[in-house]
This record gives sequence, structure tokens and C-alpha cells, in this order.
Amino acid sequence: MTFATLGLIEPLLRSLEKLGYQTPTPVQAQAIPAVLAGRDLMAAAQTGTGKTAGFALPLLQLLAMEGPKVASNSVRALILVPTRELAEQVHEAVRQYAENLPLSTYAVYGGVSINPQMMKLRKGVDVLVATPGRLLDLYRQKALKFNQLQTLILDEADRMLDLGFSEELGNIYRVLPKQRQTLLFSATFSDAIRLLAGQMLNDPLSIEVSPRNVAASTVKQWVVTVDKKRKAELFVHLMRKGKWKQVLVFAKTRNGVDALVEKLQGLGINADGIHGDKPQATRQRALDRFKLSEVQILVATDVAARGLDIEDLPLVVNFDLPIVAEDYIHRIGRTGRAGASGQAISLVCADEVNLLSAIETLTRQTLPRQMEHDFEPEHRVPDTDASGQVVKKPKKPKKPKTSGGGKRNLGKWVESGDASAPEPSIKPVRKVPVFNTGPRKKKP
Repeated sequence: MTFATLGLIEPLLRSLEKLGYQTPTPVQAQAIPAVLAGRDLMAAAQTGTGKTAGFALPLLQLLAMEGPKVASNSVRALILVPTRELAEQVHEAVRQYAENLPLSTYAVYGGVSINPQMMKLRKGVDVLVATPGRLLDLYRQKALKFNQLQTLILDEADRMLDLGFSEELGNIYRVLPKQRQTLLFSATFSDAIRLLAGQMLNDPLSIEVSPRNVAASTVKQWVVTVDKKRKAELFVHLMRKGKWKQVLVFAKTRNGVDALVEKLQGLGINADGIHGDKPQATRQRALDRFKLSEVQILVATDVAARGLDIEDLPLVVNFDLPIVAEDYIHRIGRTGRAGASGQAISLVCADEVNLLSAIETLTRQTLPRQMEHDFEPEHRVPDTDASGQVVKKPKKPKKPKTSGGGKRNLGKWVESGDASAPEPSIKPVRKVPVFNTGPRKKKP
């Protein structure tokens, strides 16, 4: 199968040839004909399998071949994404695909000035990539109109709802034309998300090119158990032992990102971090330097899990496990992309055992464990398995009671048949009276 056999027009084929695209991926092979046929679509596929091209290519073809020219402050197609980084990534892909077409594209998101975005929208945009919050800001300031909208695309739809965008999505949904094509693309879909998405789509075609919530088989995954206070020390040890050249590290909090970056930089390691508190320009600069291998270690919160497309990234490290199990799939999906191999290491302490169990249940696999010499945890991480069970360590059997008049140790108490035994060192516990908190009865 080729892209030509999917029915794509010649200008798009030229763009794909320039980009080195040769054979459609499974999600592209199924999605492109469906979108061209005008179907609503719900597509689930692993990260790195080409979902963006799966919706962008047929979208651009439909816009180029039908419909009037875009009017001032209007858009013809809207692609909603959860993060700034993903907005930039998706827009860049759309821009490259549309290189030989007379279509305009643009991306809007928060964290930067809204005024240049309002100016750009005055001429109208054929394809707009946007985060929900900034899109609503522009609409409320009358910089956007949706009367020409033909297609709505939610990329990483589950993540937007997980991040609390449900209210924003509802507000956007209410102001869009009822007659439109709607496409939902993501690596994962929970049952709750599917139910909600079913209310937005009209007779949708469902595509699942891989088992739900399963990480790419090209990524080798394992766990290293360690005490929480020694995670940073273990990370540095593993980095030096493995001679890691380029590593993407995920931490749970913004403070955690800053603390790890500070520690690494203090050891002379070229590290940088990105999280939601940093300005967009700073985040983009750190990401660009990491892609150019000018930064060895990039530490990020989950804000970056859905917006990083880095060629040949060999390793992802979960310094902290994610609170939401689905985020694990998106994190490790930054490596092992487009058929390449990758590794994902998770540093797990005892109080993360329930998070580990949730990940193993979601992915239907028990992650192999290792312990690093000199970093064996004092607080044991209980065993887990893919059934969702945390296997508790069996209790030690109690020692049998001794008979006769010998002494028996009862904590600070001593029991003895000998009258010379000392008095107990602590007083017996007094009984606490139980008060009736109900309504008081009146005396007769």
C-alpha cells in the first residue's frame, strides 16, 4: 500500500516524498480513507504511530478541494490539543504537509501575548491548532468566528479531559456549528472518555490499530526499586554507569523538576527543565537545545509528555511515577518511536507501589524489577502483578508462649511467677467512657 492508493492528491504526495514518508502506518491506512469519506472518527493508536498525518493529510485535502475561501477572523478547521508543546508540534507537521497547497495554518496557546494572535486571525485561517483556554479567550474577545467551521479534531482527547478541560470543551462545543465532521485521536481511551466522546460524534467509525492502553513493543521497560530519599543519587549512579548521552526524565511536580535540575547542574551535568510555571519561550528554548543535544538531561513534568517528538531518543526515566496510569504510556512513548527501539526505566519507592500496580493493571504486564548494588531500599517495595494486586509480605509466625514460672517479655511489662518481679514500668490503660451523643431525654 502507498499514500497514492489511499486517494491523496498530488500536492500532498509531493510533500510526503520530501519528508521521506514511504508507506502508510496502520492508523494512517485506516483513518485517511474514512476522513476523506466525511465520516466522524474515533481512532486509538500507540504514540509514535503517525496519528497526526492520519488526520491532517485528509483534512488538508478536503479543505483544498471544497468550501469557500476563509473569511476574516474565521477558521475552517480546528485542531484542539492539551499543551503548548503539542500545539507547536502539530502545527509544524500540518504546515509541512500543506506546503504545496494554498491553505493558511496557525497555532494559538496561552503563556504568550494574545495580541499578535488576534492580529494574525484578522485575515482568517484555514487550519487553526489551539489549546482550549486560549481559544475561548480569543472567541470571547471576538477575534474568532466559527460560522465557516467544517471540521473539529481533538488530538489527545483523553488527556484534555484528564487535565480538567471538560468545562472548556463543553463551552467550545456549544458555540460550534452542529453540522460538522468531528475526529477524536489519542493513544488511550478510557471507557468514561469513550462514553463522553460518543455524545460529540455522529455515527462514528472506531479504529483501534493496537490493543488499548498497551505501550509500544519496541520499548524495553523495567523498574529499579530504591528509597525515596536516594532517588537522585541512584539516577546519577545509573547515568554514569550506563554512560547515558540523552535522557528525558519525568518528575511529578514542578518543585521536583527544579530540585533535580539544580542537583545535576551542581554536579557539572548539563541539564535543564520544563514545567508549567516557566514561560513558553524558556520551555521552547530548553526543548530545542535538548533536540540539538546541547542539553544532556531534560527533566519535565507531564506537561511535556504529549508534545515532544524527538528523533532517536534512546531513554526515558520515570524519576517519579505518574499519578494517572495512562500518563505512563505517553511518557515512555517518547522513545521507541516509528519502529525504533528504546528503553524506559522507572525509579520506584515503597509509597509508589499503588501507582505501580495501577500501571501494570492498565498495561496488562508485570514490569521486571532490579535492585542496584549499594542502593537496596530499606523500605521494601511490595510485589505487584498485572492483576492489580499488591502482594503483601507474609507475617512472621508468633513464637509459642512459654509455660511454667519463667519470665515472659510483654514489651515493657514483665510477667513472672516470682514474687520478687519488679512492678510494671507503665500504668494500665484506663477505660475511656463512651458518651451518648444522641438527643437528651427530659426527666419525668
